[in-house]
Amino acid sequence: MTKDTFYVTTPIYYPNDKLHIGHTYTTTAADTVVKFKELQGYETELITGSDEHGQKLQKTAEEHGMEPLGYIDGIVKTFKELWSTLEVDYTEFVRTTSQEHKKDVQHIFKKIYDKGDIYKDKYEGYYCTPCETYWAERELDEEGNCPDCNRPVEWVEEESYFFKMSEYEEQLLEFLDDNPDFIQPAKRRNEMINFIEEGLEDLCVSRTSFDWGIPVPIDGDHVIYVWFDALISYLTGIGFRRDEDKFGSYWPADVHIVGKDILRFHTIIWPAILMAADMELPKQVFGHGFLTVEGGKMSKSKGNVVDPTKLVNDFGVDAVRYYLMREVAFGTDGSYSTESFIRRINSDLANDLGNLLNRTVAMVEQYFDGVIPEPRSETEYDADLKKTSQQELAAMADDMENLQFSTALEHLWTVIRRTNKYIDQTTPWILAKDEDKQDKLGTVLYNLLEALRITAIALKPFLPEAPAKIWQQIGIKADLDQQRWSEVEEWGLLEAGLEVNPGDPIFPRIDAEEYFAKQAEAEDDEKEETEEMVEEDKITFDDFTKLDLRVAEVLEAERIEGSDKLLKLQVALGEERRQLVAGIAKHYEADELIGKKVLMVANLEPATIFGTESNGMVLAASDDEGELTLTTVDQDIASGSQVE
Repeated sequence: MTKDTFYVTTPIYYPNDKLHIGHTYTTTAADTVVKFKELQGYETELITGSDEHGQKLQKTAEEHGMEPLGYIDGIVKTFKELWSTLEVDYTEFVRTTSQEHKKDVQHIFKKIYDKGDIYKDKYEGYYCTPCETYWAERELDEEGNCPDCNRPVEWVEEESYFFKMSEYEEQLLEFLDDNPDFIQPAKRRNEMINFIEEGLEDLCVSRTSFDWGIPVPIDGDHVIYVWFDALISYLTGIGFRRDEDKFGSYWPADVHIVGKDILRFHTIIWPAILMAADMELPKQVFGHGFLTVEGGKMSKSKGNVVDPTKLVNDFGVDAVRYYLMREVAFGTDGSYSTESFIRRINSDLANDLGNLLNRTVAMVEQYFDGVIPEPRSETEYDADLKKTSQQELAAMADDMENLQFSTALEHLWTVIRRTNKYIDQTTPWILAKDEDKQDKLGTVLYNLLEALRITAIALKPFLPEAPAKIWQQIGIKADLDQQRWSEVEEWGLLEAGLEVNPGDPIFPRIDAEEYFAKQAEAEDDEKEETEEMVEEDKITFDDFTKLDLRVAEVLEAERIEGSDKLLKLQVALGEERRQLVAGIAKHYEADELIGKKVLMVANLEPATIFGTESNGMVLAASDDEGELTLTTVDQDIASGSQVE
């Protein structure tokens, strides 16, 4: 390599219609380390994106009555909006439905196939559709469910192509032995080694029971397994096969940052694929822990999802990013609560940093007419302040190399707290009263501003807004974006003679009691609005008569190919024939519907569902357990009869 580069990836996220703070954790960490490396002078790449294939996604799109790509497009927009809100500066957003990615995946598949490491056979085993994961029986939990999500698995039998992953078992173990830092934290490394030593099985890398995926290049009846597909996005994002110079500069990746639940894919399956393709492996995979709420992993179904956009709206992007990187040691599980969030922001940002800036700028304004003084006469506390700054910032840099964001920030805060203590030790308000100590007073205030200059630069990777506000208030004219880590390591670079610019507190203290009272009031208002909407949603008898409810006899029924939820029905309304789509395939077999007389809405506007025209809707009832039954008539009556 002719230049210093640094390449970081996040997982290619599954398009879920409810984003939560857990989604932001990995991406914020990746963005933070990239910005730190930029501060050190590296040219960087940060790749994120969306994992857009697979059975789970096809089913979800069906449930929304949409084609998969149309469903995904809307959610990808919310991803990009969230990263923009959090000021995440990714360089590429890889969509696995792109033509470039499709070609890359097929290229790798064909290369491994030509090598003889992919073969056709029949898969018989357990599969978790929500996790898109194959499981051996020994890997299931005590209740026979998926060990990751604890939901039921299904027995799958289908013709598939298999990757000879078992043949790479010894090579993987040898690689892990030679590269002890490849898997971090260390305890995750031991888990993966134990998994390999239990014996690797060949990996099923194609599916035939659905068609939403990248076609196998040698067999159009198969689509490539979603995890084989998604992992190759890390190559697509840096110009694989299209830009040799860029790819050569950035691959192998410096670090894949992932959640611990998908570590196996990244540290066993992905390296084995790369070995088979005769490609270099990434330098490191870091599997961080989960952010939990009240002891449980965030889940839409549990109703404990924390909305990051709302947090940013309530507290600001700096507060959210700071909390994520400071509160929990990266690599371990941690628990989120709004109470701990407010305490952390008040303590660290409002009290320690915000007050330091406010006090310092106010004293320069009061004692030196807002002009930064020359440091002319040392105090007995200066040397320790400088020494602490240099030592702690060196330790901060070491921690950033190891993705220890929380302790890195603790080192920086040691400098900030030491600077606050320096104020108490030097007592500038007393020095200001003595004409003979004006030079010493000027030195004290210069050192306070110098500590703030260093702090502003060191905070750049973590906080997108506050460093510029600090920079502006202490009056520095140089471009903050052009500053490098070398300017952090050297004390005394602040230019005297500049004018400070007092401003509003950059982190106003949050009144927790007031905040929670407002939240409760907002919830009450929302509840009232909902109740009013329910009241307004009552219809008149005239509205009801607009519905054309008829008795329909089912003449034909068949499953819609590629869907396990939808049936296509041909029904009779007297002499009239209609076709409609009903989402009842999980509750009724097609042949048991023939001859049934059901109720349907006959004047519903036609719609196309999963590529099939539907002219009407059958009525059904469902309970809290998800059981569904069609509404039928209890006596024989002619089809086409109107419900009155």
